[in-house]
Amino acid sequence: MSPSTQAAPHGTRSLWRHRDFGQLWAAETVSQLGTQVTLLALPVLAVTMLDATPLQMGVLTALETAAFLVIGLPAGAWVDRWRRKRVLVAADLVRAVTLATLPLAWVMDALSLGQLYVVAAVTGTATVFFDVAYQSYLPALVDADQIVDGNGKLEASRAVAQVAGPGITGVLLRVLGAPLLIAVDAASFLLSAAFLGGIGRPDRTPDRATRRRLRSEIAEGLGFVVRHPLLRRIVACTGTANLFGTIATTLLVLFALRGLGLTASVLGVVLSAGALGGLLGACTAAWFARWVGEGRAIPLSALLLFPFATLIPLAALGPPVALLVVGQFGVSWAIVAYNVTQVSFRQRLCPPALLGRMNASVRFLVFGTIPLGGLLGGVLGTWLGVVPALWVAAAGQGLAALWVVTSPLLGMRDLPVAEQPAG
Repeated sequence: MSPSTQAAPHGTRSLWRHRDFGQLWAAETVSQLGTQVTLLALPVLAVTMLDATPLQMGVLTALETAAFLVIGLPAGAWVDRWRRKRVLVAADLVRAVTLATLPLAWVMDALSLGQLYVVAAVTGTATVFFDVAYQSYLPALVDADQIVDGNGKLEASRAVAQVAGPGITGVLLRVLGAPLLIAVDAASFLLSAAFLGGIGRPDRTPDRATRRRLRSEIAEGLGFVVRHPLLRRIVACTGTANLFGTIATTLLVLFALRGLGLTASVLGVVLSAGALGGLLGACTAAWFARWVGEGRAIPLSALLLFPFATLIPLAALGPPVALLVVGQFGVSWAIVAYNVTQVSFRQRLCPPALLGRMNASVRFLVFGTIPLGGLLGGVLGTWLGVVPALWVAAAGQGLAALWVVTSPLLGMRDLPVAEQPAG
């Protein structure tokens, strides 16, 4: 059965009545919201119930994101070799079962940081596979002229989850407490798996004859990224900013709850308000690129990250909630404006046959620094103290911009396409 026959009549291109897409969209929305709950609930649980130190928080952050570094490159190739619906359902079930062990251990008075570390690593790995698989699954469900509409709806869910997730988590933490909230979170992943199970279109079995050596496919994508003079500058800037930005995110819960005396619910509202900057960035990035030029938009948005990042440690000296909200809002806007421009550049630059491997290579290089930043944040927070470590994070995010500010991008209004010479 073709995707169009499951929707309305063939001439109707709207996805609102497309049953299989609706199931995928519902599953992805629930899963994204669950992921946002996990990202805040786990560190709050570590700080409030297990009395975690800065170093232990760094280890927790590193384990949550280590999968990007360990399996970031081959995950895309593996997903292409497996049935994608099966990957999605398995990822949801793994996250549900793994998270459910935490409230169970709490009831039995056996909760420990060691268990929290294992849960963080397992759920982070499952999330990597889910994210890769759902983006690859969409073209199998809808017609070619519906893919843009479908991607728009899926990305809207991600953006709404990033804005609403921390705020909802903050409120539920006050009502339920961290252990019970994690139990609800586990149930949300079961709901996502149930939506996916309702997809009627048969899952495609990949053709083994089309496979090549995994190492060869990975090397081709990496080679394209590191050889292009502009692309490698952008990747270096993004990876450096992620390294130092993760120092800040690793220590933010400790800083807010212990250093500033905020409650978990207030912190959730702060993070949600800050995430609105990302939504504004998504809406204004194209206008910003037209105004200053595509080439200049990348270094200028990278530069704007620094002054807003300094507002986070400054919250120790001034009105904490206001400074945290403005800082998070500005950081979110700069990151999204930067990403919209540089991702569009990458997509236009790369030959279609290399697009998947190029994106996997970039994700490995720029997300692979996140677990390292988590560990570094824990070490610096223990050695220097939380507030000095946050100043190091802000300074590092400012220095990251030098990779693109000192490149030809600052003097370019238009960016090259395909394999045209850069700069």
